[in-house]
Amino acid sequence: MMKPHYTDKRLTIHKITCGPYGNNAYIVVCNKTNESLLIDTPAEPAVLLAVASTTQVQYIAITHNHMDHLLGFEEITKAIPAKVAIGEADASQLPASPDLSLSDGKDIQIGDLLIKSIHTPGHTDGSTCLYIDGHLFTGDTLFPGGPGKTKSPDHLKEIIESISQKLFVFDDEVCFYPGHGDDGILGESKKEYEVYSSKNHPDDLFGDVEWLKS
Repeated sequence: MMKPHYTDKRLTIHKITCGPYGNNAYIVVCNKTNESLLIDTPAEPAVLLAVASTTQVQYIAITHNHMDHLLGFEEITKAIPAKVAIGEADASQLPASPDLSLSDGKDIQIGDLLIKSIHTPGHTDGSTCLYIDGHLFTGDTLFPGGPGKTKSPDHLKEIIESISQKLFVFDDEVCFYPGHGDDGILGESKKEYEVYSSKNHPDDLFGDVEWLKS
């Protein structure tokens, strides 16, 4: 059994990186009941399924509807009879209607854990982050160093608004877990964003943006 990425008295977090795009999937477990939430369904999910099978998965939450986060969806949902949750605006990409549409403040109950969903449009229209007890799962909305990739200047404005108004309200000590790569600390991202927002930027800026270099 792989070592947990994080554990305390209430919850355990498993971080599993899989598939050709280096996607992070997460399993959040209530230690009291062993019930869990699985976050995202990337390709080549054998290890993810092995870890998930040691828990009782209640929900599979999709942070957004891009292909790399859904390549393992069919395999995982066949193996795990759990309810599926996704942001309403991203639900059309799924082969079937979700059991739960995620929106601002919608809670997912996993045993004794109450996981809050946060609608953070920008990377996609229905992008959703999830928060529980100082842990923030950001999908492709926020990474250490900058926001997720955007398709237009309007989408960049939208993702920055989502991050600054909905994610940066949490404490500096909050650890965040993106859909690819390393974890981040929210306070560090806030400081880097202050540097970014103090500078002038071209009106046509979008795509891959970094707080300190763009």
